[in-house]
Amino acid sequence: MASVPARDIDILEKAKRGLDPDYVPHDDEEYMNDRQKDYFRMLLIEWKRSIHDSANSTLQSLKDGPIREPDLNDRASSETDWGIELRTRDRQRKLISKIDAALRRIDSDEYGYCEVTGEPIGLRRLIARPVATMTVEAQEAHERREKVSRDD
Repeated sequence: MASVPARDIDILEKAKRGLDPDYVPHDDEEYMNDRQKDYFRMLLIEWKRSIHDSANSTLQSLKDGPIREPDLNDRASSETDWGIELRTRDRQRKLISKIDAALRRIDSDEYGYCEVTGEPIGLRRLIARPVATMTVEAQEAHERREKVSRDD
């Protein structure tokens, strides 16, 4: 399965801390009931807000001025760090579109169900990856097909 960058996990964990600590969806409830949908909606909104906050701090750092390291090695290192930071922000920009799509799926009562099989994705998977659109099995099959087509 595709790995999730550690920074994205940190931001998701921060978003989870902003939710009601007295409620976490569990398997004893009816799947995708209103309370679970509200939980995931708030989680996605909080996650998106955390990403925007993080992006704003990067933008502010960029506005503070260019890299002015006197040593060429220090300058190269700083430029490499900025390149990594900007790639991270681009990945998070794409993640925001996935979050928006997940919010639309919640509104249309499609959230939590595999887009391939129509089966429930599962609460544990959604808590770990709220933008998931496929069950673990469907995702693995998709990635195997993708790998085979890349190898051709």
